[in-house]
Amino acid sequence: MPKRSYWLDLFTGTTWREFIEHGATVSGFRESRRTTVHRIRLGDYLLCYVTGISRWIGAIEVTGPPFDDTTPIWKDKDFPSRLPVKTVVALDFDTAIPVVSMRDQLSFFKNLRNPNAWTGHFRGSPNKIRVEDGEAIITALFEAKANPVPRPYDKDKLTRVPRIFQPKDGPPVTVPDTDHLESGPEPTDLETAPQPHTEMQYLLLKLGSEMGLEVWAARNDRNREYNGAAIASIPRMKSSLPLQFDAATMKTIELIDVLWLQGNAIAAAFEVENTSLIYSGLLRLSDLITMQPNISMPLFIVAPEERRDKVISEINRPTFSRLKPPMSEMCRYIPFGALRTRLSEVAALVKYLKLDFLDELSESCAIDDV
Repeated sequence: MPKRSYWLDLFTGTTWREFIEHGATVSGFRESRRTTVHRIRLGDYLLCYVTGISRWIGAIEVTGPPFDDTTPIWKDKDFPSRLPVKTVVALDFDTAIPVVSMRDQLSFFKNLRNPNAWTGHFRGSPNKIRVEDGEAIITALFEAKANPVPRPYDKDKLTRVPRIFQPKDGPPVTVPDTDHLESGPEPTDLETAPQPHTEMQYLLLKLGSEMGLEVWAARNDRNREYNGAAIASIPRMKSSLPLQFDAATMKTIELIDVLWLQGNAIAAAFEVENTSLIYSGLLRLSDLITMQPNISMPLFIVAPEERRDKVISEINRPTFSRLKPPMSEMCRYIPFGALRTRLSEVAALVKYLKLDFLDELSESCAIDDV
């Protein structure tokens, strides 16, 4: 008998609930995935992953051949290319397994050209998963079922799905709707800075310094203060950057809000965005990716929670999606509130934190084909 294959099956929080409410006996995919669906065999396992919260929530076994059907199961989409299934193991949203907690076990996280590139494996489904990865995920799911560990999650992330367009060539993109921009007057420089922007910049610089890293603040921000403390006074602040790039790249990097450095290598780069336009930091990061396509530093956009959808939409614009690699593979999002909350929780442990702490704090900017 052929060895069982494992396949990725993506859900949003909403489509998972609808799948469960309709008996959890049929899994469906887009018509464009029909050829791949017909490669899936009786007895194969579909490993169920919830986008938004980035967690493994269950495994289902294929019980019969694929079929085409549009009988309503999901409210917003047909997913007409379908498979009959039965549940092998299922968790709740709060006990589901964060994918980053398995970074040492899964090949998704190995040999990455950029530390955030693993998100590219979760763009669409079904996609075949290596047997070793599939077995590790199954083992973890059964362990989580037997010994559940509740983990908090943002309930809003379960229902957020950007409006996606599929060009004739290239990856899916978003086109932000100008009719639904944030209401109210455009903030002035005095309103947007120095308070929220400087607070986030200061917290990130202080965090990096206390983790034992050297730090860099954009030259034009060094005279700013937060709660009476000058940005320039933060320990381990670099006065110059390693000369490893050409002049144009160096000029771009020097203006990035926050850099963390390990020796001569840039360990992480952060742009803090507090205006409604979200553009300046993204353009800087876009210039950086264009000039240095093989750059390996993880990039982060830090912005208020209420601007999350706009950040995701802007990062997936055609302009940024057609970079090589796409910006959504290079860049992750950190909400202001999550940064404040998490730093207060780990205040006594900061010196023991590693860089993968950022994976837990941030979320993917990739749009999912679900």
